[in-house]
Amino acid sequence: MELFLLCLKIFFARILDVSLGTLRTMITVKGKNLYASLVGFFEVLIWFIIVKEALNTDETSIWIAIFYALGFATGTYIGGVLSQKFISGNLNVQIITDSAYPKMVDKLRNEGYGVTVIDVEGKNKDQEKYMLFIEINNKKFNHLRKIIRNIDKDAFVVVNETKYVFNGFMNNIVK
Repeated sequence: MELFLLCLKIFFARILDVSLGTLRTMITVKGKNLYASLVGFFEVLIWFIIVKEALNTDETSIWIAIFYALGFATGTYIGGVLSQKFISGNLNVQIITDSAYPKMVDKLRNEGYGVTVIDVEGKNKDQEKYMLFIEINNKKFNHLRKIIRNIDKDAFVVVNETKYVFNGFMNNIVK
């Protein structure tokens, strides 16, 4: 029973510290170093306490290592889910389309997206192609993707994370 409780403690502590580590990394990428440092403090504190307990126990069982690894894997998953839910960011979406161009632009603008359009040259130089540039809050990406697929399932789409945005139009309302 004592081994089982130790394994559970290690499992849940690893979930917590690894989830914090994932969030710390995402916060650092967003340039919020003070918050990242604070999260990092608690992440390492939890890690240190649980590693010390795992290594200083009289129990010798492979289950300790298995629960340690399971906690790490589960914490990685949960941290990723939490960062997608709670960390807001901007995405630059580039869409290359051809015949769907006017319908797509009208639909996107009617939905509140700021769309910039330029003529581009594709593989077949005789075919008209257009590149649409859209800057969005990452929470709106699934909505935008549905619109694109409904209008032009063959559109070439490139998505990049944007670090800074200033000037111009960007609708931040999350649907």
